[in-house]
Amino acid sequence: MLKNVHHGDGVEEAFYFTDRVMTVSFHKFGDLFFPGTGDVKEIGEREGKFYAINVPLKDGIDDGSFTRLFRTIISKVVEMYRPGVIVLQCGADSLAGDRLGCFNLSIDGHAECVRFVKKFNLPLLVTGGGGYTKENVARCWTVETGVLLDTELPNEIPDNEYIKYFSPDHLLRIPSGHMENLNTKSYLSTIKTQVLENLRFIQHAPGVQMQEVPPDFYIPDFDEDEQNPDERMDRHTQDKQIQRDDEYYEGDNDNDHDMDDA
Repeated sequence: MLKNVHHGDGVEEAFYFTDRVMTVSFHKFGDLFFPGTGDVKEIGEREGKFYAINVPLKDGIDDGSFTRLFRTIISKVVEMYRPGVIVLQCGADSLAGDRLGCFNLSIDGHAECVRFVKKFNLPLLVTGGGGYTKENVARCWTVETGVLLDTELPNEIPDNEYIKYFSPDHLLRIPSGHMENLNTKSYLSTIKTQVLENLRFIQHAPGVQMQEVPPDFYIPDFDEDEQNPDERMDRHTQDKQIQRDDEYYEGDNDNDHDMDDA
């Protein structure tokens, strides 16, 4: 799942046709904003239908609106999909004051989403993401590292060789912004209802069981005596039987075997 000002289009595309991974993206959508994808109607295809969740937002969303929507949707995702692990990307470009972003989120509001996901007690991998006001990126990921470690950090940034980047106040947390919130209650309610309705259609667990995939160097056992001479061997099977001269094998396939006997 991603909470970012930009839509997580690459991750979504990678899993768009499978139910093995559910992608959830909270992002700015509309006004030709990059990358232009992430409509609530983009839900996946084939086996992946309903397993792509998009939460398109407008300019100026604030802490209260964002966290309420985040908690509601993520709670339902966990309930319905029952993930074995969660990967959470924390894009700092959704913070107020970002050079490219257009949201009103404070660092505390942003970190509250991390705190909420952590409470599910599922294996959790947290990554960075976007962020174009570098000092706020550092602030955000410091606070959220503290959340993950159950450590409350003081707001005063200690003296260090980079302290000038955090002037004039030298504080860790930044407040919410003052942009007009274009996300009306009616709009957010419509998005929430549509997402929750789509979640009703998924199974409680992925439909395809995990199977061990043999490594690339795996050579299947082959008995020439059992081969039907009237059946043509496909190219893939032939390629699997090719043994390189510079490889090492045990027993009769050892290329050094003849040299040892000499």
